Amino acid sequence: MSRKYRKFSLEFRDEAVRLVIEASRPIAQVARELGLNEGTLGNWVTRYRAEHADDEPPLTVSERTRLSEAERLLRELRMENEFLKKAAAYFARDPR
Repeated sequence: MSRKYRKFSLEFRDEAVRLVIEASRPIAQVARELGLNEGTLGNWVTRYRAEHADDEPPLTVSERTRLSEAERLLRELRMENEFLKKAAAYFARDPR
């Protein structure tokens, strides 16, 4: 069975990527609104970011501090989440 591939103009692709990057919107949300597959839009965004990686200015000291704090918090929350999943599974077992 053959698949029909949709062709998108360069302008459409650029606008879709711009919606994700400039507005800081989730790829899934923009893809739904435009009737695209998430993977397709994700590929476009990844390619754009790779091509324009040097365009972004370096982080300031305060931004680096906020980023490292956010990463630390994320690590802690992930560990807590894993612990809670294991605890929930333990208590949900059949006591027989």
